[in-house]
Amino acid sequence: MSSSVGTLFRISTFGESHCAGVGVVVDGVPSRMKLQPSDIQIQLDRRRPGQSKLSTDRDEADQVEILSGVENGLTLGSPIGLLVRNKDQRPQDYGSMVQIPRPSHADLTYRQKYGIHASSGGGRSSARETIGRVAAGAIAEKFLLQEYGIEIVAWVSSVGDVDAKAVDLSSVTRNQVDANDVRCPDLSAAQQMSEQILAARGDKDSIGGVLTCVCRNLPAGLGEPAFDRLEARLAHAMLSIPATKGFEIGSGFDGARMRGSVHNDPYTFKNGRLGTLTNNNGGVQGGISNAEDIYFRVAFKPPATIGLAQQTVDYQGEKVTLEARGRHDPCVVPRAVPIVESMAALVIADLALIQKMRHPL
Repeated sequence: MSSSVGTLFRISTFGESHCAGVGVVVDGVPSRMKLQPSDIQIQLDRRRPGQSKLSTDRDEADQVEILSGVENGLTLGSPIGLLVRNKDQRPQDYGSMVQIPRPSHADLTYRQKYGIHASSGGGRSSARETIGRVAAGAIAEKFLLQEYGIEIVAWVSSVGDVDAKAVDLSSVTRNQVDANDVRCPDLSAAQQMSEQILAARGDKDSIGGVLTCVCRNLPAGLGEPAFDRLEARLAHAMLSIPATKGFEIGSGFDGARMRGSVHNDPYTFKNGRLGTLTNNNGGVQGGISNAEDIYFRVAFKPPATIGLAQQTVDYQGEKVTLEARGRHDPCVVPRAVPIVESMAALVIADLALIQKMRHPL
């Protein structure tokens, strides 16, 4: 099973939802970069469960431990090992479901592929696997900010049928995003989103949503022709996140409704360089960054674990009624914000190092 991604800035995550701990090995981090656990913890705190009534009740502090690759607060250039211990495990919540493939979960497909699957939680398909991604992404973000001034900000732009109004991509901040539990900078929409999430939770149901992300101050030249195009790498990264069902960049699917005369981004001279007047291409042309803002959207389905009774069958094909136990998010998008930011940072850091080898930025 492949649990690694990246070429020069490469990560390998490990752990299951109810094992002793989860974590990541990060390879390719430049040496002599200042790094403390607090640099990583800030994003893990935004991802962790139990933050509000909008998320799961599982109570995990998700405190990161740096096992290797850092000495006296400086990276050594060797692999960095990061560990977060699972402390609020309740595998007993899943005892009655061991013989039932839960609808829209990976229980059956893992068993079909490997002949076995984790008996509690989602195993490797659980969102707890993303702890390693977020921890590694925090390191990538620090590198990108120090080396290139790159900023990455994601936010919830819709929940159910509630859409937030457009925000200024050039100025939206994480402080604005974190001003409410939904992580939506449109306060009016955030209230409606919160009501929809709480209503789904009250009904023992779940609801989906969409995140928008902007990456600012990227230099031109990131991304490889053909198969490792910047938008292709971003799509691969985002669709590897559990519960994702869609990705679009720039004008996305709306662009398919336009004529070329409307969609084209004319050039102009600004800030001492050639740039574009509009940004329908989302900062990417020919798979390569053009120094405009990168922006994209990621769709998340409703969480598959719900408390409502569902009519299904067990592994022997016998009809059963499944009422899931355990502690689960009624909507994943508020906690997915740092995950999307982290995956974007990992992609961009890797492509930046690749480009630096070819032609210094």
